[in-house]
Amino acid sequence: MSPTTGAPPGSGRSTDVLRLLRDLVPQRPRFLRGPRIATGVRRPVIRTERLLLRTHRLSEADQWYAIQSDPTVVEHLAWPLRSRAESFVHLLNRTRHSRLEQNDDFLALAVLLGDRVIGDASLHLRAGDPARLRCEVGWVIAPQWQGHGYAREAGLAMVALAFDRVGAARVEAHVLPGNDGSIALAERLGFTEVDAAEGERVFAIDAARYRELHSEPGSGPG
Repeated sequence: MSPTTGAPPGSGRSTDVLRLLRDLVPQRPRFLRGPRIATGVRRPVIRTERLLLRTHRLSEADQWYAIQSDPTVVEHLAWPLRSRAESFVHLLNRTRHSRLEQNDDFLALAVLLGDRVIGDASLHLRAGDPARLRCEVGWVIAPQWQGHGYAREAGLAMVALAFDRVGAARVEAHVLPGNDGSIALAERLGFTEVDAAEGERVFAIDAARYRELHSEPGSGPG
């Protein structure tokens, strides 16, 4: 959920082409990102009480575009409003983000209610040193599915993945100012604010606090 600045929607065809090219650029090669961690995960499938979290699929491009083309979704995110073509390229990249094994690895999972994609949940491995593994968590739920606790359910599942399987020492959530829903959710999950700089608010929870609040792996406070 780290904020970046995108060009405003409708700023011209050249901007659209540049965004497509940017999305097609491969991430930093793996041989430059250090050794793999022993507790890495690949293509996890997570089932919660009501949701399924698993890697994205191109067959769901229309559902993904419906989320990305909604101005209320991108209002508090780093994402620009994307065209259908841009959304497809973004989804293509997201299908490849399926592991957490090395520094800067990014895991993106579709959040499904039944067979409907209602959002996205992610983890970014920011520090791969086994003694101080640090992940950044993100979540987004389409507006028509908000207010039912799905964001909390998906967010807690990703936090549990970071602590219980990856062995993170700390998980952070980077939130744009004004995103009151995500701020409230982070606090409900046990995060506390640790920094506010460069146009974002940073919340964090460490492994000890997580286990204090969630006595069983994957469980959460009432």
